[in-house]
Amino acid sequence: MKKSHSVRLVAAVVLLAAVAGGFAPARAEDPVKVRLGTLAPKGSSYFRILQEIGESWRAAQGEGSTFVIYGDGSQGGEADMVRRMRVGQLNAALLSAVGLAEIDKSAIALQTMPMLFRDWDEVDYVRERVRQTLEARLAEKGFVVLLWADGGWVRYFSKEPAATPAEFKHFKMFAWAGSTEQVTLMKTMGYQPIPLETADILPGLQTGLINAVPAAPFFALAGQFSGPAPYMLDVKWVPIVGAAVMTRKIWDAMSPAAREELKRSGEKAGMEMRTRARREDLDSIEAMKKRGLKITVPSAEQDAQWRAVAEEAYPRMRGAIVPAEMWDEIRKVLDEYRNGKKKP
Repeated sequence: MKKSHSVRLVAAVVLLAAVAGGFAPARAEDPVKVRLGTLAPKGSSYFRILQEIGESWRAAQGEGSTFVIYGDGSQGGEADMVRRMRVGQLNAALLSAVGLAEIDKSAIALQTMPMLFRDWDEVDYVRERVRQTLEARLAEKGFVVLLWADGGWVRYFSKEPAATPAEFKHFKMFAWAGSTEQVTLMKTMGYQPIPLETADILPGLQTGLINAVPAAPFFALAGQFSGPAPYMLDVKWVPIVGAAVMTRKIWDAMSPAAREELKRSGEKAGMEMRTRARREDLDSIEAMKKRGLKITVPSAEQDAQWRAVAEEAYPRMRGAIVPAEMWDEIRKVLDEYRNGKKKP
């Protein structure tokens, strides 16, 4: 009996070891396969910078590891990419704040508060002051931030010329699919939002499903929106702000050297993306003008009307679209900047 009991005990220990081994994390020297999704077109500056990150990371991680980038929205919209990361089909993505909000709603604050920011200096200051909080919240949801980027100022493109908020109420306007709170807000304010994925914008403009779209000029140029929507209202509505994120699972599977390289190259790449995006924002407008884009510059009175619409939306957005504590923090930091109380 003692011998039988001893045999069973050894067998149980072996079985437990085998089961535990099945759940053991990857060793640092094991090949790691990173699959990153993005809406950025292949050949764009965003795509090339991501490729550079991948090359430096592969050298640090070692032989056999891969860093594959799926561009052009081939993995679906941003909500789709977040879902794919959660189930392991992707393990990284370059997302705007709309996509980041699918992970944690606080991230939407940097991008969705209309006409709050006057220039990039204000955006940079606020982002740097709140990024630690945002990164901590994303980390709680299982995601690591690799870099912060932006993609220009959202302007309004339309099939017919328009300069005032009242005129835009007659348009069927693109809205991000899945952003139900924003769609509801637009409807209550008298607008006609049509929720679509970004890949459906151009077909929607061509068929008349929509006849206006808020978009950054770089994205409008890449998506060829100015063909069916040849009028642009030059109002800086909101900045496109985003980040490249990675699941904690794939991050933990990397070697310490590879993680350190991602931190270093990510910080550098984020700065490069922001610099290029701001230049390309203006270059894209000039390129579309050569193709027939017509710019509507609002008068002082019309600009005031747009600011009044933004101010009207603020109390409806706080708490419903942007978490109240993040809304208040951003307003506080922005006031601090404008009052000359800048902190390092």
